[in-house]
Amino acid sequence: MSDIAKSVLGGAWTLIVGWILPTALNVTVSWIIVAPSLRHTAPMARLWPTTGAGTMLLLLCASLFLGLVLNALQTPLYRILEGYSLWPSRAYAWGCRRQRAAKRLLADRIALLQLERRARITDPLPPADAEELARLRSDPRTARTAHRDLRRTAAQRALLGERLSRYPVDDDQIAPTLLGNAIRRLEEYGYDRFRLDSQVLWNELTGTAPEQVRRQAELSRTNADFFVALLYGHAALVVSSLGALACADGEPVTLLGTAAALVLLLPLWYRCAVNATDEWAAAVRALVNTGRKPLAEALGLVLPHRLADERRMWRLLSTLHRRPYHERAAVLDAYRIAPPGTDEPASGGS
Repeated sequence: MSDIAKSVLGGAWTLIVGWILPTALNVTVSWIIVAPSLRHTAPMARLWPTTGAGTMLLLLCASLFLGLVLNALQTPLYRILEGYSLWPSRAYAWGCRRQRAAKRLLADRIALLQLERRARITDPLPPADAEELARLRSDPRTARTAHRDLRRTAAQRALLGERLSRYPVDDDQIAPTLLGNAIRRLEEYGYDRFRLDSQVLWNELTGTAPEQVRRQAELSRTNADFFVALLYGHAALVVSSLGALACADGEPVTLLGTAAALVLLLPLWYRCAVNATDEWAAAVRALVNTGRKPLAEALGLVLPHRLADERRMWRLLSTLHRRPYHERAAVLDAYRIAPPGTDEPASGGS
């Protein structure tokens, strides 16, 4: 049923579900909990509806307006949560160090599990593996979780790998927050595998990719948008609840209880947003994997047979799009499709 709705609504699905729906939830909570405390203030007294239909219309208009505003501001809103905006340099550096350490710990925990399993099957272990196993066993970081990890089922161990996959491969790409890394790994995928900078060539890539893959890439971030909008709305409700305490009609118990409950929910929505990037990352991966060939053809290039040649071609093309033209870009001639009626094959495809 949801797939039918997505097809009917098209691009509006991401706007409605990702931004307007969570905004409507927050507006409704605000109307029920916060608005009664502000009812006799001058602005609210003028806007306060006198009928049930008027109330519904006010809530609908507020939800649509605020949802559209949040959608328009989605890039700066995401960048704050990713750690790129409004973060002091020291906090940014500390966050990056913390996330690198967390990534290394996850990698070591997984490596220890793999080596312990190999040690039970192979006796003795190769010297290099035995040395690495001894190092991991003696490491206090992995020792704290080793006993619990060894009792994990195969499905639970796979979850460790899932958490590790939410980090970019290159440590230089590490961001200071979980959400920043979860998004950075999907932005890094094309360049890491094929040297195709999907961020630079995003419009070209989505414009030439198969329709179903392109649609999936567009819709896959909806869940992440939903939780991000919910998180920001809850933060605004906390501020408004605390601000309403200054009003004569404010109910301290209700307002403080609401603010406390919403504060407790903020980390939950953040974690949900991080988890929701898994589908987003899978869609971008499919877009890069299946969209490279039609993209190359649309740009007048022949996709080389050898992976090393393909990586070189995409690196040159990404550089051409990022920087002003330089004569070195003429190397791309080797990968261009020969004009009709000529005998000049593209040497990059050999």
